This record gives sequence, structure tokens and C-alpha cells, in this order.
Amino acid sequence: MNATEEDRLGPAEADVRNAKTTLVQLLARAGVYSGDAEELIGIVEAGALALAREELDALARDVPAGKGEPYTSGWGEGAAAVVGGLGVRAERILRQAVGAHEEEAEGSGAGRVPLPPVGRMELERAKVVVLPLYLSFSTVSDLDPEVSEQVLTAVLRTMTARERAGYADRLTRFAAAGHDRVERMYAEYGPGSPIAIHGRYSLLHSPASIAVLERLTTTPDALREEWDAAELPPAWLEGLSTAWTASGSADDLPA
Repeated sequence: MNATEEDRLGPAEADVRNAKTTLVQLLARAGVYSGDAEELIGIVEAGALALAREELDALARDVPAGKGEPYTSGWGEGAAAVVGGLGVRAERILRQAVGAHEEEAEGSGAGRVPLPPVGRMELERAKVVVLPLYLSFSTVSDLDPEVSEQVLTAVLRTMTARERAGYADRLTRFAAAGHDRVERMYAEYGPGSPIAIHGRYSLLHSPASIAVLERLTTTPDALREEWDAAELPPAWLEGLSTAWTASGSADDLPA
């Protein structure tokens, strides 16, 4: 970046650009493809702006008392402009990060809209979120880690690129909403239970099972379609469904 361009951007934006470039280069030395690194940085940036938007939106409603109607009106309009601007910026950065294929196309009656292939970075992000969630309910299993990757890929294939970018939050909220039921299911059918690792309940020995469960309760038809396409054992999906049903009660169903 030359001096003229840096002056035009301003010191703050120039520093951000420089930090991004440095981070991409450092990740490249560690073997991370630059496109994957840029996507990850973009999602982090968009997420930070979205969080800032939520915080400012809450602060915007806390109007100082005793200032009069003109002040209150101006406060509200100014806050709305700032919050709206942050939302637009976050949306633009997210679109740039996940690519043009992330568009939320509406069904036209001709079947499901074709979804983009699952990228390596999307798979890695999913692995990062499922493992600690799984370990919060269960223990480490001896199931082949490659199996978990195959299962996670099938799970991600049910989502748009935008949904994959926000899947960590969705999955965390799902696990929290049905915590007691999920915990009971793993205790009765997962590692450490009397159920053997080989059989129809094998999937509960995989960290990917928590991700499959969320999809099974959200988009079961799409999940089964991708499951069949990946040639994964149908009995695993049936076993997880059976364990989930058996562990349920009227008091702890996820919303």
C-alpha cells in the first residue's frame, strides 16, 4: 500500500488493513490457504460488528431523562442511524466473506436449491464448536475421527454458506435449550454407558452427533437426503433418533 492510498484510507482503516494482511501472511506460513484465512477473518469482523450493533441497540433505548422531546427524538434518530449503519456494514462484510453463493434463495417448487460444496474452513469451524459441546455432555470416545468428519460434512451440506457461518451460535443455543435432555441421552447411550460403541448407537460416540441432532430436529428431510448421498449407515441416524425420543420429556424440549 503506497503513502497516498494510506492517507486516503485514514490511519485507523490503514492499520486494520495492515493487520489483516499480516494475519493472512502468518496463517499462510502455517499452511492455511489465503482464501480460507480471508474468509475466517471476514466472519470474525462481521461478527464483531454484529455484536457491537446489539450492544448499541440496547444503549440507544436508554435515553437520558429530563432532556425534553426534541432531545429524545434526536437521540433516537441518531442511535437508529448508527445501529443501522453497523448492520449494513456487518452484512456487507459477511457477504464478501462467504461469497456470492450464500444467497438465501427461496424454493421455487422444483426441489431444494443446490448448495455450495463444504469448504475446508467451514469443516474446521464446525469441528471447533462440536468437540467442546460434546465433551460438556460426554467423554472422549474411540470412534474413528475420520467418521466424524464425514458426518459433519453431511450436516453442513444441509445449510447455505450463511447458515454455516453462523452455525456455532445456533448449535450452542440448541444445546443450552435442551441441556437436560441432551445430557440424559448421552448418559444412557453414549460413551461410558452400557451401550457398545459398535451398533445402531455408534453415532453417539462421535462429537459430530450433537450437530446431527440439531439438524435432525430442524431439517430432518434435508439431513436424510445428504446422509443417503454420503452413504452413511442409516442405522446410525435411526439410533440417534431413537435415543433422542427415549430421553425426552415435556419439560426440556428445545425451542
